[in-house]
Amino acid sequence: MTTRVGVVTFPGSLDDRDAQRAVRLAGAEPVALWHRDKDLHQVDAVVLPGGFSYGDYLRCGAISRFSPVMDTVIEQAKLGMPVLGICNGFQVLCESHLLPGALTRNDSLHFVCRDQKLRIENAGTAWTRDYSAGQEIVVPLKNGEGRFVADERVLDELEAEGRVVARYLDVNPNGSYRDIAGITNAAGNVVGLMPHPEHAVEPLTGPTTEGLGFFTSVLKQLVNA
Repeated sequence: MTTRVGVVTFPGSLDDRDAQRAVRLAGAEPVALWHRDKDLHQVDAVVLPGGFSYGDYLRCGAISRFSPVMDTVIEQAKLGMPVLGICNGFQVLCESHLLPGALTRNDSLHFVCRDQKLRIENAGTAWTRDYSAGQEIVVPLKNGEGRFVADERVLDELEAEGRVVARYLDVNPNGSYRDIAGITNAAGNVVGLMPHPEHAVEPLTGPTTEGLGFFTSVLKQLVNA
């Protein structure tokens, strides 16, 4: 039976088609989900893609958090469904309180677009099990509000519980605290990542194909669940 991975489109989503393509290349069936539809259409996992949902006119992800589809995503995530938020999707997850902390303006106050080296810190989540802890990968990054911030108590908790999924290497492009590029919830099924693995899945278009592991990982997670 084919694994179905839903990709939500909000007004202003830019990378929903790229995420759908990454899902397809990983071997699953991508399912387009519209933000106003609460029905997830029997998907096994959900990706919240990058972009500028609602133009980011309030805080990034703050309006999308109240889209009807998010009621169901939040409910199912709490029941264990794998959910990946990429860039703007990471912001939506934080605004939804599925993940702690917040994403704020880059410390440079400039939009940053670059090929970014990351170190995978936690290879035990639903979205990273095809990597090994300590593995270094390169995927594109593009954000203006990608600086992950949280208070010291939350940061210490994330570190102690192994919930930092990925860190920036060589360059911290946005001033994220402790070089954090991605985090997970305690259960390991919800992951937020600021860089874009869906843009590193094919030799023709990506700097590498090292982002594909996020999408193949969830297939293995679901098959073995």
